[in-house]
Parts: sequence; structure tokens; C-alpha cells
Amino acid sequence: MDPQQHPLGHLPGAELAVYAISVAAELSGLGVQTLRLYEQHGLIAPVRSSGGTRRYSGADLARVARISALTGQGVNLAGIARILDLEDANTVLRESNTALTAERDQLRDQR
Repeated sequence: MDPQQHPLGHLPGAELAVYAISVAAELSGLGVQTLRLYEQHGLIAPVRSSGGTRRYSGADLARVARISALTGQGVNLAGIARILDLEDANTVLRESNTALTAERDQLRDQR
């Protein structure tokens, strides 16, 4: 089955915050309190609905999985915060590098 296919239709996009904390906890295999702890430490930042309910996206759940993998390796929450910051910065730099390379190539082609 295609990963984007679901018996009830297509799965929401990775950035669409649709999962309540109880569903996110079940999908991640973690407790609700653990998700709240991760939020307190700034490791995840679920969107809040107008009523204040936490809503998690697929990207949030992927981040929770990364946090779980790091805790499983014995990394403490402060270390995880630093690792995630570095990984996020690395992603931004890679995207910037890709854009600059494409721009360079386009300028070369225009000559």
C-alpha cells in the first residue's frame, strides 16, 4: 500500500497539525506526560487550536521519534536539544547551499 494511502483516504501532509495529544502519544508509543515534558524543554512545539488544545503534525511525530531514538541511546534532554538545534541548522544550510548552487548554475547557463 502506498504510504500516503489510508483506508479512509489520504493521510494529512507532514506539516498539517491534526493529531490531538492523546493520538500523538498513542502513535509515538509515549505517554502524554512525556510529550508535555518534551514541549516544556522546547524539543517540540505543537500548534495550539483556538481553544488551546495541542495539535501535532506528522513532522512533530517524526521529531518525537528522533527524540525517542536519542533518549534510547542515553542522551539527556539538554543534549537532545543541542543535537536537534544542530540538525535543524544543518538542514537550513543544506537548503541554502542547494539554492545557491542552482542559482550559480542558472547564471552559468545564461552566459
